[in-house]
Amino acid sequence: MAMEVTRPPMEPAHKALPAARQRISTVTSPLRAAYRIRHKYLVMKRRHVSREQSEPADAEGAGTGWHLPPKGQETSERAFKHRAKAAEYFTFEKVPIKTPKRHRSSKKRKVLYPNDGKRYLPEKKKSKAKNCLFLLSIIVFFQIYNAIENLDDNVLKYDLAGLEKTLKREVFGQAVAIDSLMDLLNDYLATHIHNRPLVLSLNGPVGVGKSLVGRLLAKHFRSVLSDRLVYQYFVLHHCPTQDNVTSCQQELAGGISDMVNRAEEEEKIPLLIFDEVEFMHPALLDFLQNYFQPNQTNEFLNAVYVLISNYGQGEITKFVLQNASSGMMPQQTKSEELLFIVQSLLTHFHPLWKHADIVPFTLLERTHIEDCFLEEMMREGFYPDTTQLNELSRELNYYSVGNHQYSVHGCKHVGTKVDLLR
Repeated sequence: MAMEVTRPPMEPAHKALPAARQRISTVTSPLRAAYRIRHKYLVMKRRHVSREQSEPADAEGAGTGWHLPPKGQETSERAFKHRAKAAEYFTFEKVPIKTPKRHRSSKKRKVLYPNDGKRYLPEKKKSKAKNCLFLLSIIVFFQIYNAIENLDDNVLKYDLAGLEKTLKREVFGQAVAIDSLMDLLNDYLATHIHNRPLVLSLNGPVGVGKSLVGRLLAKHFRSVLSDRLVYQYFVLHHCPTQDNVTSCQQELAGGISDMVNRAEEEEKIPLLIFDEVEFMHPALLDFLQNYFQPNQTNEFLNAVYVLISNYGQGEITKFVLQNASSGMMPQQTKSEELLFIVQSLLTHFHPLWKHADIVPFTLLERTHIEDCFLEEMMREGFYPDTTQLNELSRELNYYSVGNHQYSVHGCKHVGTKVDLLR
């Protein structure tokens, strides 16, 4: 017969506590309240553990955290109370719970506003930085506009538009060369500060207008600047013999120094023209090359040098005739191939031309020769007709290629033919 184990009734937790703790007021500090709750919890836990050690766990109630009474007595009132009292206690055994992983949705969740509230758009605040940015943009705009105006004023000072009109009116058959020359002058004369001087090399056959362009440049710059800022140097006139190279160097050095110093004082760019360069002594070319270097003082960097020579005339003539035979127009003779041919030839002759911009002058057609005759006869007081112009132009020598006729000596002998009419 199984013996029933009787347990003394469990005293309430408030009686087991000291009398002093029962008189603690409910309105205490949070620290004392927390200590009281923890103490009460520990007492209940110790009683629960001692009860589990004194009573063997039943097979049906094992591992559940409560203790069942013996079999046959579950329906009794005592068993019911025992189960109810045991249900008041719980264990702290951790039961692993598998929770499904939530996949983050790629869509952004919409912000839901309460129905009873009012919706307000975010307030637009004016930023002071916008005013500063607007002011800075205005300043930059006026700076750029002022710089452009200064460039225009500097170009207007040299009247390059008038120079271009004069060249196109006086020089025949060299429209491409004149356009190239004016582009280089416009780019260089737009500012006063440079890192190197501008060196222009006018090359081509005899009588095609190179020396005429040099005279027109000198005349124009004397009118817009002054006589003192234009320097013309004719090799056969200033240095006719090869024995006085040293004196020629001293004379040339003095002329260039006076010219650039005077131009620097007036804040202008001088023009120095050297004609008949093919007759210049190599020692004089070496001396002249020193003025074309970039590592010089400021006054020597702001200058325009024009070198006129017949160097490269054979290559230019050959190039024009070959292109004419292939059907190309004369305007297409300004190509990178022609510039490369002439530049290579001149550089091989002397390194001075490494610093120069080449402007090739091509052959003149028969129509251009007739224009030269008309211009010269009008200057001398003759009033020719078309028949007379054809007869005069027929007396010159030409290269005949297809439908084109190119003058061998250009307009060089036009003046002599017109003098015979007197």
